[in-house]
Amino acid sequence: MQQKSGAENKEERVAVAIDKDKGSQYALKWAVDHVISRGQSVTLIHVKQKPSGIPTPTGNVVAISDVKDDVARAYKQQVDNQAREVFLPFRCFCGRKDITCEEIILEDTDIPKALIEYVTINLFDIVVLGASSRNGLVSRRFKGPDIPTCITKGAPEFCTVYVISKGKILSVRSATRPVPSSNVAQRNSPQSQIPYHPNSNDSCLPYNGITRGDRSAFSSQQKNQDVQIKSPFTRGKAANGRVYGEISMPETDISFVSSGRSSTDRLFPPLYDSMEFVQAPLLSNGSEIDRISSGSSYSGKRSLDLNSVTDYSQSSSCSGLSASSLNVEEVEAEMRRLRLELKQTMDLYNTACKEALTAKQKTKELQVLKMEEDSRLEEARLSEEAALAIAEKEKAKCKAALEAAEAAQKIAGLEAQKRINAEMKALKEAEEKNKALEALSQNDVRYRKYSIEEIEIASNYFSESLKIGEGGYGPVYKCTLDHTQVAVKVLRPDAAQGQLQFQREVEILSCIRHPNMVLLLGACPEYGCLVYEYMSNGSLEDRLFRRGNTPPLSWQIRFRIAAEIGTGLLFLHQTKPEPLVHRDLKPANILLDRNYVSKISDVGLARLVPPDVSNSVTQYRMTQAAGTFCYIDPEYQQTGMLGIKSDIYSLGILFLQLITAKPPMGLAHHMERAIERGTFAEFLDPSIRDWPLEDTLKFAKISLRCAELRRKDRPDLGMIILPELNRLRDLAEENIAGIVPGNSARTSPKLAEFSMIQEVISDPRSGYDSSKSRSSSSSSASGRT
Repeated sequence: MQQKSGAENKEERVAVAIDKDKGSQYALKWAVDHVISRGQSVTLIHVKQKPSGIPTPTGNVVAISDVKDDVARAYKQQVDNQAREVFLPFRCFCGRKDITCEEIILEDTDIPKALIEYVTINLFDIVVLGASSRNGLVSRRFKGPDIPTCITKGAPEFCTVYVISKGKILSVRSATRPVPSSNVAQRNSPQSQIPYHPNSNDSCLPYNGITRGDRSAFSSQQKNQDVQIKSPFTRGKAANGRVYGEISMPETDISFVSSGRSSTDRLFPPLYDSMEFVQAPLLSNGSEIDRISSGSSYSGKRSLDLNSVTDYSQSSSCSGLSASSLNVEEVEAEMRRLRLELKQTMDLYNTACKEALTAKQKTKELQVLKMEEDSRLEEARLSEEAALAIAEKEKAKCKAALEAAEAAQKIAGLEAQKRINAEMKALKEAEEKNKALEALSQNDVRYRKYSIEEIEIASNYFSESLKIGEGGYGPVYKCTLDHTQVAVKVLRPDAAQGQLQFQREVEILSCIRHPNMVLLLGACPEYGCLVYEYMSNGSLEDRLFRRGNTPPLSWQIRFRIAAEIGTGLLFLHQTKPEPLVHRDLKPANILLDRNYVSKISDVGLARLVPPDVSNSVTQYRMTQAAGTFCYIDPEYQQTGMLGIKSDIYSLGILFLQLITAKPPMGLAHHMERAIERGTFAEFLDPSIRDWPLEDTLKFAKISLRCAELRRKDRPDLGMIILPELNRLRDLAEENIAGIVPGNSARTSPKLAEFSMIQEVISDPRSGYDSSKSRSSSSSSASGRT
């Protein structure tokens, strides 16, 4: 390592590569402490990346060739200004250490190559660099070797390269041969730096180091050799011929407007440093200054060439060295006036640039608004065209709908007369029912109370000829009460739970109003009699097994019945505040009215589930299993835990019987084997020959899922089962043949359903709300348990 020595025969030329990072500061400090003597000159070299694009506010980069020339010039000028600011801390540091510094800015895409070429051309003896994990000269990361390594390998043999890391030598490559003797004289001449003209800063020169006798010679030498010692406002040319230091700024360069520094300090950072530096020795040697010219002033042009200020300072210092006649106060006043003029000029320039920036921003905003307006107009046009197209389609659909409506109106006209007659009859019955409802409301009773005498007279004293069935809790008789056919269930005296069951049925059924639930018309509490609506087509079990040689139910009616049963069961499970579990769901408890609308009956076994249990696991432990064996949930049989999914198991077995018309024992197992063996079609009810096999198979599979042994494997009724049932019902309605079994009038079940809904609505005792129903409705009553 070379130590500083003032007695060396020759002064070695030292170059320090700098950038904004700390490594460059460590490198310069180490060079000043170890290889540069006081008063010696050092060259500070900064390589800036040649700009290829201009960043935008959105984060994109626009190529310089794609923007206007004035914008490109403004951006490049801004980059140059930023590069000059890099020298500020190093310049001040050299000034404090009494070191003369020369500032060089190079522009190239290959940083190590630019440095090596400049060092080789200008014959530097020592090069000092800072070590860094990042690019030490520009803020860009390279994937290959770092810059210090490249320079160490590529530097000329006569040059010693030091790489400094945090004030210590990281690596050194010593020179292997001296500087060529033929070039020694050339490098001492200022013209030797012509390819890379230095950015000399006069403010860092120790002015008082030049004697009075040397000043004239220095000035004369400048004129004779025609060497430009430029002011801080001028920079030299880089290797590519680019001029740095033209202080004439383009009109579009307004980057300093939003900067925290004043515009004069940003544009001309060394100006005041230079002036203050020159002023200090002038004041200290006031006797040597005879006069000063005050003729320099601002020319008023946008392109400011302040060389005149420097020339003025140099001519003042060179021609007036006999300063005995110079008044120090005049010098100070003149300097203050020049500073004030420059400040006022730059303030005007600041204002103009701000106005230009505002106008430019407004122009961009107007352009954006115009583009947005054009886009909105285009969207509106496309929307209008789409709306017109949709309107045409809707018009065609409307026309087709009108034609269909006319056809339906003609068909409805044929049924109008029949409906009028039925309505007249229903109106008369409604008046009587209204009277009964008023009587019930006055007594605050939810159902009609009949005396035992009325029931005995209506049933002919419980004649065997009027007996239509035998339920688990007593016989069922067909009677006529209040001019209406009803079914009367009489509890047997020997029924173990008869009285309790009677109370439960009355309490529950008096509150239930649903099109798919058997309607309770009244009761006789003293003798345990229940009065239900009469269901003329008996139970679903009778119709599936064709008892009485009745015709088979079509697949359309079976799918509709399945959807109606699911709707009614969901109504029970969603009862508030506690859900209701039927516990004995089977074909014998599904009754059919004259239009084959199905209704759930015999909810006498239903038991309320506590609300705190229903919200968590929806199950409740029962002490004794109730219901019919083949339809009871296996988990309920084993554990006594009751839940709404206990009814789902019964529903699955019922659905399998609906499409097979077979006994329930082992039915789920036989259906699974038939599907596995491919004999599913043969396993269906043979009395129906036009089964839609694909949809029926889907129905069978969801029925098997309902009949899973484990409760957690059964699907949810409202979310999974009922949507599929509604789809099958819609399919059945689309393919309805219009023939109801046993009805020679060929009445459409859908139309008959609508007629029955009207009857239920007109029934004052039914309490039916049509807005809350999903399925079709009910009519007269039958009870068969």
